[in-house]
Amino acid sequence: MTSAFAAFLVRRFVAAIVFVTLVSASAFTLTRLAPGDATTELFANGASAVAQVQLRAQLGLDRPLVEQLGRWFAGVARFDLGTSSHFSGLPVRALVARYALRTVELAALALLLATMVGLPLGIVTGARPRGAVAIVVTPLSVALVSCPPMIGALALLLLASTTGWLSTAAGDIALPALALAAPLAAMLERLQNRAVREALAAPDLLAGAARGLSGARLLWVHAARRSLRPVLGVYGIVIGSLFSGSFVVEIVTAWPGLGRLMYDALVSRDLFLVAGCALAGAVCLACGNFIADVARALADPRVQEAA
Repeated sequence: MTSAFAAFLVRRFVAAIVFVTLVSASAFTLTRLAPGDATTELFANGASAVAQVQLRAQLGLDRPLVEQLGRWFAGVARFDLGTSSHFSGLPVRALVARYALRTVELAALALLLATMVGLPLGIVTGARPRGAVAIVVTPLSVALVSCPPMIGALALLLLASTTGWLSTAAGDIALPALALAAPLAAMLERLQNRAVREALAAPDLLAGAARGLSGARLLWVHAARRSLRPVLGVYGIVIGSLFSGSFVVEIVTAWPGLGRLMYDALVSRDLFLVAGCALAGAVCLACGNFIADVARALADPRVQEAA
């Protein structure tokens, strides 16, 4: 490992820590400042004001915001995210870990499907922009890129319920994975398409064609390898859109992940559960961005100096 690469890793790691801290602190602060808290429903159901005050003191909601935030970060340092008021005092750490694994499972499958479909299609359509495959794939990709994840999930739910091709049962991964993977595959196809066209026009590849290299070798070896660098550069954005879309898709398709847990926490005004979900989501996003940055730096050493 070179010193430049080590410094690059340190910078990216520090940036990830700052990102996670800001996101979790912002979620905690906004939830704390929002009207109502975990005791509001108790009061609305007829409980006395004394019982509400006692519960607020028990949950630590009567303390100042700065003190609450400091106590919560001190707990995070000990891997203690507090207890959930919505789930009858269960540890937030256990709840978040269980639901986060399901979100990571869904996101990883969607990213794998999108990569396996989008990149090869982008190479084919980039090499032959007027071919039969490009004529079919290009308008479909543009439509899917423009389609919000929620609309795609609702369309797939309608298709599944009318045709029976996909299961609509809660916890079945096929439908939410396709809802996430389809727009990502379209985005990767568009990016790869442009990168391949630029790579094929490079002087060294034109010289290779003049020397008699086969078209398949020029396309699938040299052009594909060269075009992968700019695509890896936006993989961090792809992963970010994946996790942001995942939360919406999870709610629509009843997938038991962080998105569903966050929704329940917000509805019940569960302060520590909201903060824990935001922390876990930020960690997943930061890890994805970190991995994408490292992959890009390995593919193109110039990134180490520029970043």
